[in-house]
This record gives sequence, C-alpha cells and structure tokens, in this order.
Amino acid sequence: MADITQIMRFDDLASQESPIHNLEGRIKLISTIFIIVVCVVSKELFIPIMLEILLLIILKIAKLSYIDSFKRLLMLLPFGGAIIIFQPFIQPGNIIWSYSWLHITDFGLNWAVLLSVRLIVSLTAIIIYSSTTPLQEMASSFRKLKMPRDLAMILSIMVRFLFLFVDELAAIRKSQKSRNFNIHGDNTPYKWRVKQVGYTIGMMFLKAYEQGERVHKSMVSRGFSDTSEMFNEKKSPEKSDYIFLISIIVIVIILEIIIFKYSGQLGYFGQNFSIN
Repeated sequence: MADITQIMRFDDLASQESPIHNLEGRIKLISTIFIIVVCVVSKELFIPIMLEILLLIILKIAKLSYIDSFKRLLMLLPFGGAIIIFQPFIQPGNIIWSYSWLHITDFGLNWAVLLSVRLIVSLTAIIIYSSTTPLQEMASSFRKLKMPRDLAMILSIMVRFLFLFVDELAAIRKSQKSRNFNIHGDNTPYKWRVKQVGYTIGMMFLKAYEQGERVHKSMVSRGFSDTSEMFNEKKSPEKSDYIFLISIIVIVIILEIIIFKYSGQLGYFGQNFSIN
C-alpha cells in the first residue's frame, strides 16, 4: 500500500515545469473530462486505443515517468477490473469456452476488452491531470467552472488542510515507530496491534475535529459567514491553452471521421461492441 505521505510527493510532481504543467487549470480539466467522455461513449476499440496513444505522447511531453505512471495505473485498475472480469461470463452470445456451468461468450469477451481499454484510457487521463495539476489548482479550476458554492468551499478547505492531516499522521507513526510498534510484526498479538491502529484512527478523528473547530472560529473572527465566497484568482487562458484544447477536439473529430468511413477496413478494431 502506498504511503499517505506520497501525497506531498505527488503535489511536488504536479508543480514541475513542462508545457503540460504550464497549461491553465480549467483547460486541463476540460480536456481530461472531454477525453473520458469520448472514450466512454465509443463503441469501437479504435478510438480508445488512439486516445491512449495520444495520452502517452502527452505523458512524454509532460516529462512524467512511464514506470511511475504505470504503477499508479496498476493501483487503480482493480476498482474497475473487479466488474470487467465478470463480463465474459454474464453477457449473451456464442459460447466459445465452457466448463461445467461456466460459459464464456464471444460478445462478453469483446465487451470486456472494450471496457478494459476504456478504463485504461480514463485512468491514464486522470493520472496525467493529477500529476500535472497541484491540488489547490484543481480546487480553483472546479470553482471557476461553476461548481456549487458549498461543494467548492468544502473542496478548497479540504485541499488546504490535507497536508496538515498528513503531517499529524506522520508524527503519530514516527512516534509509534520510535517505540518499536510495527503493525506487521509478529512480536505482539494481532488483536493488540489492531487495537492500537484503532486508537490511532480515533486519535486522528479527535485531532481533525479539534482542528476543524479552531479553523472555524478563526474564520468567523475574520468575518466568515454562510454567504461568504472563496477568493477566485483571476487568470485567463492563454493562446497555448486554447491551441491545446482545440488540438484535442480536432484529433477526436478526425478519429470519428475515420471510424465512420473506414470502420469496415479496420477489422476487429472497427467492430461495434455496444450492448443493444
């Protein structure tokens, strides 16, 4: 399991310099959502595969490590893979493999492949966005795109104090380690170790509650109320931002034209795998 302190490393990674890092936050967010939507509604393999190649090129332009990105992708795959793995067995179609009551159909297998490619493309887009956009800029981008005020307030405060939470947890874990506590060790009973972890979770809850109370009182003393608005930095997209977004849209249009005119010549990659 990844250490929670890696959140700080990811934010440092997102603050680096590259043509993708320097794009305006809203442009990156809109591009990410656009690519995911196009990928999800695609009924053929051709477009998602081409989008994945495009994302790999963007990954290179952003100067991100393919190995680190692949590791993050593997960590996220099980969340959607748990559903995809059952598709070959539950979808109707011609049976291509059978054992006892288990059956794999051709359509179910093709549908699972399409869902897998969709999932990989979507996760790759999210990884690139999160690796090139600091947390505070993410919150600011959502606010600028007219996220509901209360949700924007919660997201902004959460991002602002997430690192404080990480610092508190790191201090507790360091204190436990200095006392030779190891949750994976065999020198103490398992139930006792689980109880200590429970105490740690309870302690973090109390610290978070107390910190929330202090922050709220501090905000109220500075004039905060239910009608207060979060500060929104005025930053307009530049020419390079529009060029990037328009390039993504043009590429998608070209791919749609190719699949419309030449789907029969693309073979397996041009087949329609949608569920009727």
